[in-house]
Amino acid sequence: MAACAFRRSIARQLSEVLDLPPENLIKSISAVPVSRKRHNADFQLSIASIEEGSSSDYVAQDLQLRAQKLAEKLKCDAVVSEISTGPGTVNFTINRELLAKTVLQQVLKDGTQYGTKSELFSTVPKQKAVVEFSSPNIAKKFHIGHLRSTIIGNFIANLKVALGHEVTRINYLGDWGMQFGLLGVGFQQFGDKEKLKSSPLQHLSEVYVQINKAPADENTKKLAKDFFRKLEEHDEQALSLWKEFRDFSIKEYTRIYKVQTIHAFSQQRLQYHLLYTVTSRMEPVAQHLMGELCAIDHEITTMNL
Repeated sequence: MAACAFRRSIARQLSEVLDLPPENLIKSISAVPVSRKRHNADFQLSIASIEEGSSSDYVAQDLQLRAQKLAEKLKCDAVVSEISTGPGTVNFTINRELLAKTVLQQVLKDGTQYGTKSELFSTVPKQKAVVEFSSPNIAKKFHIGHLRSTIIGNFIANLKVALGHEVTRINYLGDWGMQFGLLGVGFQQFGDKEKLKSSPLQHLSEVYVQINKAPADENTKKLAKDFFRKLEEHDEQALSLWKEFRDFSIKEYTRIYKVQTIHAFSQQRLQYHLLYTVTSRMEPVAQHLMGELCAIDHEITTMNL
């Protein structure tokens, strides 16, 4: 990569002055972080990082003076257009024409892989990373809050993949809860199958607004609780309607993500409704533990160990 070639060129010139192997100096030459406050320097050498005793002229002198003395012995060349000093550093500015030419040539050569083959990343250990983003609730519209986390999350995931990390994308769908009891009852009263097929999120949102207009209606509350209880008990009819809401929602979200060239559902979708299965299987285990006096009734949050 261009940055590594520039560092090697600077290291060769420093090697002649300091009488040190270039490979020992490269690690002491770092790129100057890009910021609004940054001046013209592209790379800098930290005087403190050079082994003490490498040149008797520098021992026992303050870092600033050592940096100035070293800079005076260096010369600009075809690669370096300016040499300056900072607090204990020697700064190098790369020839702008050469920099632009080198970077553009590298971009044309590497294409979408530009930046990922750099020696700067060769020693970075590969890791597993989990990136969660968007996490919309099914049966609700995709809004601007989802868009922001989608863009940021996708950027982070793509960046880590490019650097060779193993990335798992998670879209934690809100696909369970009492609101689905209310939505189920609402759809039974106000729903339209044709509208659900043609504009699922829009129609479900309208249904949810309509059923919420009477929040104090005790009968509606009871019906919603009954519907959600049926979901938890895996009632076939209730689950079928819930699955229809979920499938239509995912299809619509996938379409939206595709427009953004984002693969948000490619790896994992977590489902709250699995909680019922887990808790039902835990019940006999809890009963056994209580029988062995290892635990007490679940309504009390303490345990006898």
